[in-house]
Amino acid sequence: MPESSLRFFLVAPLLALACTAALAQQYPTKPIRVVVAGSPDAVPRILGPKLTESWGQQVVVDQRGGAGGTIGAEIVARAPADGHTLLLGTAQHMMNVNFYKVPYDMVRDFAPVTQLAYTTFVLSVHPSLPARSVKELIALAKQKPGALNFSSGGSGSPAHLIGEMFRVETGTHLVHVPYKDVAAGVTDLITGQVQMMFLVSTAAVPQLQAGRIRGLGVTSPKRWPVVPELPTLNEAGVRGFEATAWYGFLAPAGTPAAVIGRLHKEVVKALKLPDVAQRLSNLGLEIVGSSPQEFGEFIKIELAKWAKYARASGARLE
Repeated sequence: MPESSLRFFLVAPLLALACTAALAQQYPTKPIRVVVAGSPDAVPRILGPKLTESWGQQVVVDQRGGAGGTIGAEIVARAPADGHTLLLGTAQHMMNVNFYKVPYDMVRDFAPVTQLAYTTFVLSVHPSLPARSVKELIALAKQKPGALNFSSGGSGSPAHLIGEMFRVETGTHLVHVPYKDVAAGVTDLITGQVQMMFLVSTAAVPQLQAGRIRGLGVTSPKRWPVVPELPTLNEAGVRGFEATAWYGFLAPAGTPAAVIGRLHKEVVKALKLPDVAQRLSNLGLEIVGSSPQEFGEFIKIELAKWAKYARASGARLE
């Protein structure tokens, strides 16, 4: 190899590293858009001002609902890979790929930044149901196959697939009743038109406190502080049962690792600020702040899990 070529071969990687480092130092060079695809936008709105202050660039929250959040996800998947467009990813995005023909791949087309936070679902039943524990509910469902209904905010929604997960893992025959939205499903749970529902904690707690529903367990990996008397589903005997409503930042695939690293560092720093932590706690959220690698592995696990229960539900792609 000629000396000049050898010199280039040795120096080129160093130049590339220097350029990447410089890019990360300069980032961000313009406002950062966080696309929220139909889910609540409280988390990025809490983090936004802190990141704006740290970076000197405005963080703009862009609500893009429709098609179960797939429209917003596609916008980010096709955005320039420079770290200036982020997706607020949720469990719903992992479920959507089983129910919509989406033009993107959640692993191939996105770069994980961090899982921000999560909350639990509460296995909730109507007070008239003669079951005061998860064990009693399973026994009742097996005693009367097909007699118990569970509501959700529609086919492919979290409450639907978590209900399917419960049905499969307990070997029970439960009937899914989809509603046009979560509120309608909750209303019919309260009035006794349906017997059970996996209800996100923020919606469940006021109804539990009012005695309108009865909680039997939570789906999180540990007991939930607001309802510490409720066991996890795993503790209650449904081994390995875990399902959360989570939020995380995803960038377009190809975003330089140095930019992802800068994003991760600043976002996690913001999550640890006392006032941010308190506000997230007030929303019933547990902070995570995982590494990009950890979040990437978590996404793969989520995709595989919800694909399994989507198949079990018998639902078809739209």
